[in-house]
Amino acid sequence: MTITRRSLMIGAAAVPLVATIRHAGAQSAEFNYKYANNLPISHPMNVRAQEAVDKIREETSGRVAIQIFPSNQLGADTDMLSQVRSGGVEFFTLSPLILSTLVPNASISGIGFAFPSYDQVWPAMDGDLGAYVRAEIEKANLVVMDKIWDNGFRQITSSAGPIETAESLKGMKIRVPVSPLWTSMFTAFESAPASINFAEVYSALQTGIVDGQENPLAIISTAKLYEVQKFCSITNHMWDGFWFLANKAAWEAMPEDVRAIVAKNLDEAAVNERADVADLNATLKEELVSNGMEINEPDAASFREKLKDAGFYAEWKGKYGDEAWAILEKAVGTTLG
Repeated sequence: MTITRRSLMIGAAAVPLVATIRHAGAQSAEFNYKYANNLPISHPMNVRAQEAVDKIREETSGRVAIQIFPSNQLGADTDMLSQVRSGGVEFFTLSPLILSTLVPNASISGIGFAFPSYDQVWPAMDGDLGAYVRAEIEKANLVVMDKIWDNGFRQITSSAGPIETAESLKGMKIRVPVSPLWTSMFTAFESAPASINFAEVYSALQTGIVDGQENPLAIISTAKLYEVQKFCSITNHMWDGFWFLANKAAWEAMPEDVRAIVAKNLDEAAVNERADVADLNATLKEELVSNGMEINEPDAASFREKLKDAGFYAEWKGKYGDEAWAILEKAVGTTLG
């Protein structure tokens, strides 16, 4: 399946009907579970999740019915994290950086300018670094799938002007997700970071509460942030993904063979979603320009140097610990800081 801008928009328009059809009769299932996330229904994550949900229902002979609640329908990220812990929702996808409010070392994969490209990301997250983070998550009494979904390399948008160097960020009012790592990084840049849940980002940009924000291109596009932002700078300042989390009691309520079917399909969907995001990223710059954005591609050197000089890397190495930091540096193939 190929995800295109056109299919994204068709998917968004069709969701009320699709949801009604696909979840009709869900009450007859043995396990009726909810999956919540913060992305538009048209984002590749929700498209692939719906495919997985359909396959799970088929392969479990109707025993497992999962209903998708996109776009923060069940609350902001921090609310939904509480809900998946308490059992209010059974499944939830969340950035490891926001998850770090509960599992501090989960955010290590988001260290600024750590990953040069996807050539380092997937071997790391499917290998030792991902295994380390999953073990940390499980200590918090959550179940996590093996494969992390892609959110993408994050870029900075602004209403004030392009970001050319680290100096461009000085004094900028920028929205960041609710996570200590983001706040720390943009404080090191001498910006004025404001932690705002994603559900409120569009209005915060529209009303000028903040000058800009940072997100992967797919989110900038599907959330239509180009309507309230003029400039997009391809900084690639951090890579971000989504761990697929499950409430432990709800997960263990399913028999082992059923759990295996659910996990297999969710992990397969994650790998397919990664390819979708890669395909989208190849075309989104042109589409954002067609929607009125101006795009520039600054060099990363001044940004990394600024973080190093501000003590950002040294601070976070101390917070994560030597063991975790060594796993990260081995994965990214460079010495940070």
